[in-house]
Amino acid sequence: MFKPAHPSRHRQRGFTLVELLVAITILGVIAVLGWRGLDSIVRARVALTSDLEQTRGMQLAFAQMQSDCGLIADAVVLGDRPNLLSDQGRLLLVRKVYAENQPTRLQVVAYRLRQGALMRSESAATRDLDQLDQFWQAASADTDSGSSVTLKTGVDAMTIKSWDGNAWNMVQPAAAPANVVTTVPGAVAPPTIMKGLQVTLQLNDQQVLLVKAFLLGAV
Repeated sequence: MFKPAHPSRHRQRGFTLVELLVAITILGVIAVLGWRGLDSIVRARVALTSDLEQTRGMQLAFAQMQSDCGLIADAVVLGDRPNLLSDQGRLLLVRKVYAENQPTRLQVVAYRLRQGALMRSESAATRDLDQLDQFWQAASADTDSGSSVTLKTGVDAMTIKSWDGNAWNMVQPAAAPANVVTTVPGAVAPPTIMKGLQVTLQLNDQQVLLVKAFLLGAV
């Protein structure tokens, strides 16, 4: 008569409770480590993207300033009219505008720091010096109605200095003769011809100052 095999011979040994707990613990540790690694990668990517956007924004802002400074109008065009004015958080200048099959025209450009944003506005281009005077006066009084473009946000301060061939000086906060600047108020020095401009920006999330120098009338 056939006798079945003993049941214990077919019984397969399973995991004990301790083994299951150890396996679950190991899987939990691996999951935590993997999540932390993924979180670090995501954070690094976000920070890198932010830095790249900030760098690109600064490059575009400085490139626009360089273009405007390179095309600044001189005394040959303006006579005794001012071509540059700078004070706290503001830079005004008169630049030349070239267009194909068009005579050279003049335009007032204003850089202003407003509520942490570096703004650029420009007047209409004109050949009428009387109209240019109106544009300049409106920009000086911050009543100009030209279109404004935000170049950079998160800017705490903007400082402007001029280069006279020997040293950097603070630009006089008043309308000086075209392409002429004096030293800081109270200093005794004759007017000198400006050859360059230095713009320093302080961003609200960086301790390092961003400094860029431009040649005036280099184009």
